[in-house]
Amino acid sequence: MTRRRLPRWREVAPLIGGDVVSLPSTRRRLARAASIPDLRDLARRRTPRAVFDYTDGAAGEEIALGRARSAFARVEFTPRVLRDVSAVDPATSILGRPSAYPFAFAPTGFTRMMGHEGEIAVAEVAREMGIPYALSTLGTTSMESLRAAVPDGRMWFQLYISKDRAVARELVDRASASGFEAIIMTVDTPIGGTRHRDVRNGLTIPPQLDARTLLDMSRYPSWWLNLLTTEPLHFASLTSSEGTVAELLTRVFDPSLTPRDLEWLRGVWAGPIIVKGVQSVADAVLLADLGVDAVVLSTHGGRQLDRTVAPLEILPAVVAAVAGRTSVWLDSGVTSGGDIVAALAFGADVVLVGRAYLYGLMAGGQAGVQRAAEILAGQVTETMALLGAATVSELGGEQVRLRPE
Repeated sequence: MTRRRLPRWREVAPLIGGDVVSLPSTRRRLARAASIPDLRDLARRRTPRAVFDYTDGAAGEEIALGRARSAFARVEFTPRVLRDVSAVDPATSILGRPSAYPFAFAPTGFTRMMGHEGEIAVAEVAREMGIPYALSTLGTTSMESLRAAVPDGRMWFQLYISKDRAVARELVDRASASGFEAIIMTVDTPIGGTRHRDVRNGLTIPPQLDARTLLDMSRYPSWWLNLLTTEPLHFASLTSSEGTVAELLTRVFDPSLTPRDLEWLRGVWAGPIIVKGVQSVADAVLLADLGVDAVVLSTHGGRQLDRTVAPLEILPAVVAAVAGRTSVWLDSGVTSGGDIVAALAFGADVVLVGRAYLYGLMAGGQAGVQRAAEILAGQVTETMALLGAATVSELGGEQVRLRPE
């Protein structure tokens, strides 16, 4: 017969997990988030629906976003064994400079809407992690303010070349004066794609205080308090930012862009140029012929044209076609460090992540962004070790394939 007794405190105390219990509530929730989807769930519970949906949603029926994620779900790793992975080093070189990890924080618009700490929080985490961060033309913090707040951060500027070239030239000059390293020219936005969630939610910039908004305020008091007690939400690089998202984007984007505009940019910018929004082998080859420093295979996170191809699926063909004449990067649909490693094994040099850190920002401000970065970095290192790759250069096609649909 089993004999029972009362437990002693010294036996119970180690089981309670005092370090986690003693953390403030937000940090405790973040500490228990094991994945980016966990942060997404936290973000959904802490932000108004229109804000969450703007981040989480995509164009049309969101088929393109689903395809991008489904492509990563089809990845099948084929690990190598008997490899020395006692010391895994995920560091790499990006644009000729060292980066602690093979991913960077992508440009995202309206960032202070997701969390009042905004771009400064994201740039600070990127600095701490030793990776680059790209500020968007649709950012809510100016280049000058961001540089002043994070003086030693590695920063790029994402540029929409607007219809008014004088405005674009001013942005390029400000990026140069603020010490930004590279320009990311986005080319998949001749017009703004229709995002059904935003239309249904009536999302405007800044958010309008109608009856529905006031009801949201009662459900998310912390978010609204932060919005109303910090600097007004506006777009730091634009002179006019009122109206719906679609109206704003129509004013900013220029549907007449051609390779001549890339030549114009090269004439006014001396640093590296990355072209983002490439969705075909032919365009990647064209841009390699034009001498760009990198192309980003991207569907804008599925937020422009719906039913587009999954960037991961065309990655090997693009890598083969450009034959080393330009660096090949990738974004869209990335939700884990395993996704990052898969893209690298298929031939990408760098992976950009956007939604992942925005979920963190919505879930817990700068601490949430930090948690997102930690999750991705940890998953990258773990996946490399389990694949038998001690360095990024050891990742290759022999370790990855796509399962048939």
